[in-house]
Amino acid sequence: MSQTEEVMKLYYEYVMPTYAKLPVVLVRGKGIKAYDIEGKEFLDFFPGWAVSGIGHCHPKVVRAIKEQAGKMIHVSNNYYNELQGVLAKKIIEKSFDGKVFFCNSGAEAVEGAIKLARKFGHPSRYEIITMEESFHGRTLAAITATGQPKYQEGFAPLPQGFVYAPFNDLEAVKSKITDKTVAIMVEPIQGEGGINVASDEFIAGLRKICDEKNLLLIFDEIQTGMGRTGKMFCYQHYNNVTPDIMVLAKTLGGGFPIGAMVANRKIADILQPGTHASTFGGSPLACAASLATFEAIEESKLVDKAVRRGRYLHNRLSLLKKDFPFVKIVKGKGLMVGVELEIEGKHIVDKCIEKGLLINCTQKKILRIMPPLTVKNAEIDAAVAILHDVLEETQKVQSES
Repeated sequence: MSQTEEVMKLYYEYVMPTYAKLPVVLVRGKGIKAYDIEGKEFLDFFPGWAVSGIGHCHPKVVRAIKEQAGKMIHVSNNYYNELQGVLAKKIIEKSFDGKVFFCNSGAEAVEGAIKLARKFGHPSRYEIITMEESFHGRTLAAITATGQPKYQEGFAPLPQGFVYAPFNDLEAVKSKITDKTVAIMVEPIQGEGGINVASDEFIAGLRKICDEKNLLLIFDEIQTGMGRTGKMFCYQHYNNVTPDIMVLAKTLGGGFPIGAMVANRKIADILQPGTHASTFGGSPLACAASLATFEAIEESKLVDKAVRRGRYLHNRLSLLKKDFPFVKIVKGKGLMVGVELEIEGKHIVDKCIEKGLLINCTQKKILRIMPPLTVKNAEIDAAVAILHDVLEETQKVQSES
């Protein structure tokens, strides 16, 4: 039995089967490269749904975690810890005037946003409009907010108070508003939904509607935040649009678990002591990792690099359309890219793994490619070359069948 098989056997016996797993046991990573237990090297162009957004084991993050772990790992939120306020200030300086609630994951941040919105609208307004094909997390309220029925199957009765509208359809959103509506929640780019980018008109229209009707505009930037799209936060691509609430996670900790809900100053104090909490939220260890992540992004100008590398990645992937008729379109923003196919993509992901490239497939036909912000052009070339080989093999099989 191989080392990989030994690890997999333990999972089969003792770990709940809640994930569709690929037969790879990753044990080490550095930058864009990851290594499995057998010693095989991979180019990681989908590092943990963008959790390792500045690469695996970034030296600044590793150093910060080591130093903080030797001083204080956890502080109860009944007390102050010296780093939480510093990190909150950093997030506000990079986004909009407000305050921050810290938690441990994106789903927790979404739950916090839902509670804040309901508290804001209490007692008569509680409905939140979300988008079809959206994804907001795996907790009960978050899967109900998610506009994809497949994630909700088997968990009824679901919480009340969520209404769905087609993405990028402003008139449809308007038609869903009632006297019970309190907020609109949207991903500026739908990740799990297929790398669907919100149009300028749609986002500007949502802001206008919310202003006119005293609704809260919630941006889910769990996957798009922290420089991924070529701005520190994706909402900054849209002129004169600022959300009332923004939720963050993924790259925020540079690989370490941390989530955050940012709320504008006018509504931030609605949640008073006793109304919301997170035991491990904003621990000294998590805050140290996040501050080091900001430092790495700023010192290496990774947001600017995401623009240039993203353009290069998009262009290289677009060339695939000339050779392979089943490559439909390349879409996205910055280093958040989707390659939409006319065929299903799971076998393409599997073949890429065999050849040393880690990518993802969502919505069955969209290859999701989101390398670390530290990616270099040569690494993009190497990854696209592997993908090209796999697509070539796929086309050959198709022609022979």
